[in-house]
Amino acid sequence: MKKIAVLTSGGDSPGMNACIRAVIRGAIYHGVEAYGIKYGYNGLIEGDIYKMKSYSVSNIIQRGGTILKSARSNEFRTPEGRKKAFYQLQRRGIEGLVVIGGDGTFTGANIFCQEYGVPVVGAPGTIDNDLYGTDFTIGFDTAVNTALNAIDNIRDTANSHDRIFFIEVMGRDSGYIAIESGIGGGAELIMVPETSTSIEDVIHTLGQGRNHEKTSSIVVVAEGDEEGGAIEVAAKVKERLNDKDFKVSILGHIQRGGAPTAMDRILASRLGLAAVEGLLNGKRSMMAGVINNRIVYTEFKECINTSKPLEQDMLRMVKILSI
Repeated sequence: MKKIAVLTSGGDSPGMNACIRAVIRGAIYHGVEAYGIKYGYNGLIEGDIYKMKSYSVSNIIQRGGTILKSARSNEFRTPEGRKKAFYQLQRRGIEGLVVIGGDGTFTGANIFCQEYGVPVVGAPGTIDNDLYGTDFTIGFDTAVNTALNAIDNIRDTANSHDRIFFIEVMGRDSGYIAIESGIGGGAELIMVPETSTSIEDVIHTLGQGRNHEKTSSIVVVAEGDEEGGAIEVAAKVKERLNDKDFKVSILGHIQRGGAPTAMDRILASRLGLAAVEGLLNGKRSMMAGVINNRIVYTEFKECINTSKPLEQDMLRMVKILSI
């Protein structure tokens, strides 16, 4: 293999730049020409591809976002779009592809690999930490720390005014950010999509806090909880407890930005290099991940079709430590 390319696709996450850097420099170290593809699969279809050198990725390891930009591509979902993408690789002699993203990115890559035989290895770049085949995804640790910092700040004002705050974090299908930031921030209750928490449960927990003479409380809500986001949950609780002061904070996209933590920079560097070396060692349609601090490769179809459950011990911990 003499030429490989890298792209970032789907939602951005802190550490993607560190991963791009590792892919480019890892390829060059092994004597392989490295190319960057801008705007994900859209850029691949349009031929927005350029050769990269070692200096092309200088001074980016500390930057959030992605220098290659990212986009979701409806055209790549079609056979015609994937045919155009293959043509763009073929005409440049690019023999392998590294894709950085989440399950949508890997779904497209898996189909592309099956249709055209292009070797593709993925690196898990998503703040949700919801991909099977790795203990941690690139950007998760930074997102948790961003949310935790916000929770700490909100706790100060909640205490000052004896308020109950409902704080919404990202996690449409996954509660990993909510669980870790909530435990780290001392939340009284954490609501996640993976488990059912009724409004009655919320009211009961807040009532227990009153019994223990707590004057303020924090409830962390993952955006995909079955009772709704933080606004919906707060409104339902207020119908039953109208003698307390309720506030809602939605953290939103601040969780996706910012300089990556040391953990995310190191993880991204390991996975970027592992993706390159996986390609060179014959890996196909697989994701590079880290399990028990060791590099592992998992087939895309397994990453996509296997759910990654929350640790039940973490949920149990929330209940015990919130009294």
